[in-house]
Amino acid sequence: MKKLFTLLVCILFVSAIKAQSISIPDSTKKIIKAEASCGQCQFGIKAAGCNLAVRIDGKAYFVDGTSLDDHGDAHAADGFCEAIRKAEVQGKVVDNRFKATYFKVFPLKKEEPVKMQ
Repeated sequence: MKKLFTLLVCILFVSAIKAQSISIPDSTKKIIKAEASCGQCQFGIKAAGCNLAVRIDGKAYFVDGTSLDDHGDAHAADGFCEAIRKAEVQGKVVDNRFKATYFKVFPLKKEEPVKMQ
């Protein structure tokens, strides 16, 4: 029982560290204004399934470091498969993928329509 409890505490600790690392910006790096959504549903990227993507300067990239499920229900009215959301991100593009070190998504404003492509 002690081993199970210790394992559970370790898993929770590692999860908390991972969540914090993507939610705290690095003050020495530039914050990039981006659009965030499902790459397949909203940005038209050809791939199987649904995956988080960002569009920066008109170019869309799949994201590594965070996922659709980390930001709520992707199929809710304001979810990534249904809407394009504004975001602030930090990271860099490597091999045509955005490697996120910071990722903050803003809620849709009430008057802001859901964007569909």
